Amino acid sequence: MDNFYVNLEKYAELVIQIGVNLQKGQDLLIESPMESLDLTRLIVKKAYEAGANFVQVHWQDDFITRSRFMNASDEAIDYYPEWYASMLERFAQNGGALLHIKVPDPDLYKGIDAELVARASKAASTARATYQQYVRTSKFSWCLIKAPTQAWASKVFADLPEEQRVEAMWDAIFHMNRVYKENPVAAWREHIKQLQRMRQVLNEKKYAALQYRAPGTDLRVELPEGHIWLGGDKGNETGVRFVANMPTEEVFTMPKRTGVNGTVTSTKPLNVNGAIVDKFSFRFEDGQIVDYAAEVGYEHLDSLMNMDEGSRYLGEVALVPFDSPISNLNRIFYNTGIDENASCHLALGSCYPINLTNGAKLSKEELSERGGNTSLIHVDFMMGSADLDIDGVLSDGTVEAVFRKGNWALQF
Repeated sequence: MDNFYVNLEKYAELVIQIGVNLQKGQDLLIESPMESLDLTRLIVKKAYEAGANFVQVHWQDDFITRSRFMNASDEAIDYYPEWYASMLERFAQNGGALLHIKVPDPDLYKGIDAELVARASKAASTARATYQQYVRTSKFSWCLIKAPTQAWASKVFADLPEEQRVEAMWDAIFHMNRVYKENPVAAWREHIKQLQRMRQVLNEKKYAALQYRAPGTDLRVELPEGHIWLGGDKGNETGVRFVANMPTEEVFTMPKRTGVNGTVTSTKPLNVNGAIVDKFSFRFEDGQIVDYAAEVGYEHLDSLMNMDEGSRYLGEVALVPFDSPISNLNRIFYNTGIDENASCHLALGSCYPINLTNGAKLSKEELSERGGNTSLIHVDFMMGSADLDIDGVLSDGTVEAVFRKGNWALQF
């Protein structure tokens, strides 16, 4: 148990130094499930030790979240407090840093009408549109991390006795975040340098398109002129570097909104607003999804597809080798922030304007003209496997191997 708390403190230190990279005099907002009390207290301690001006914790609870859909009036489902959205906007404008311990129960909305969940999600996304734009343009520092809850651990480690599941989840989280390294902060900095080398090579290539082939997948994704590959860390408006997702193994960029054609099949389940969608596929024509299917959770996928016009287009393309730390754990985590870092993936919905030269300064119309997609949603889904081959198409039509059998064919 003593070793556990030593590792927990190392994790908290990583989150402050590498994740949000908290600066002296900065405010920190933490959104945390109540089950993460010990970790959150340590993060607050580390934040103040790093010179935080003020730390505010917003506690969250799955029972309370579910209670709304079970007991609230129908009209209340379409409500989202404007005061909270405004608070988030002002917090970002004032240069605060946000840490979100994001670990929803994969079965949170089991038995709840998918339409209710979709309506509430749309109301929240609409009210928080300006704030989400700040997120996608890296106006301020933000980071998503993971911590076990009993419900989540029981879903992922259902093969273990109940009393061992949370401990097993902590072990996995420490492993994938390099907490067991002799110097976790130094290990993370070296990992970020490796991801930077990957994105540098890809940016020098300036591929015009990527061609994906795997069982159930034959997809061509065009990349817009001026696209930028990112990965590892990024800089906020003032130049402070931060890591938006811990763990992270991806390099990613923006696809051309109207340049996606073919079919793609998922390789991992997707947690959509607390409901599982699995064994699904899409068919694209000129960027738009014109047909889709799912063996599990079709109604939730259907709600996602009809969120707005942009939800049927792609906003991100990300590359992750099959032979990588999280993938090699050989376990599905039912949490997109983890599963997307074990698999190549694509994202439905809004792009990240920072994946385009000078993109953060573009208006919505200018972004669209340069090939970016805008939507209320940004939902990553996994489609990588040991059978995935990816070719890069250069501007002169030359084709070269990028991935073979799920892993990099390029040298870094």
